[in-house]
Amino acid sequence: MKSVLVTLTSALALALVAPVAQAQELKIGYVNSDRVLRDAAPAKAAQAKLEAEFGKREKDLNDAANKVKTAADKLDKDAPTLSETERGRRQRELVEQDRDIQRKRREFQEDLNQRKNEELAAVVERANKVIKQIYEQEKYDLVLQDAVFASTRVDITDKIIRLLNAQAGSK
Repeated sequence: MKSVLVTLTSALALALVAPVAQAQELKIGYVNSDRVLRDAAPAKAAQAKLEAEFGKREKDLNDAANKVKTAADKLDKDAPTLSETERGRRQRELVEQDRDIQRKRREFQEDLNQRKNEELAAVVERANKVIKQIYEQEKYDLVLQDAVFASTRVDITDKIIRLLNAQAGSK
């Protein structure tokens, strides 16, 4: 009876120890996607490209808005001395100019968002290739990109950024 109890206890101990040993072999990595998209050289290059592409257009819109504001201030100042028809004509012109600027600003924002999404998709694709490369080379069992909490022990974000930066430098 005693030997059966010892055997059962040993079997139970082995059953409990085996999953723990397997769990210790599990290799998990975590990547902070926000940091990659903010700090990696390809992400910074994409941001600079967008600024170069859309900077002049944004400046032109801001200049046009300032001109309309200046004209509106001038109309307010001159209003007491203007005839009713002249004041109405200037107000209609300002409303039309403001409407035109708002339309152009919406178009600008749509174009900018579309290009931002295109550039972001290219950076994400490159980052995913690097993540897969590290996953395969270092034999990870699991790599997560979104987590509520992650230990610095499993955070491989810096490694991903370094590899992306190295690839960007070699191109």
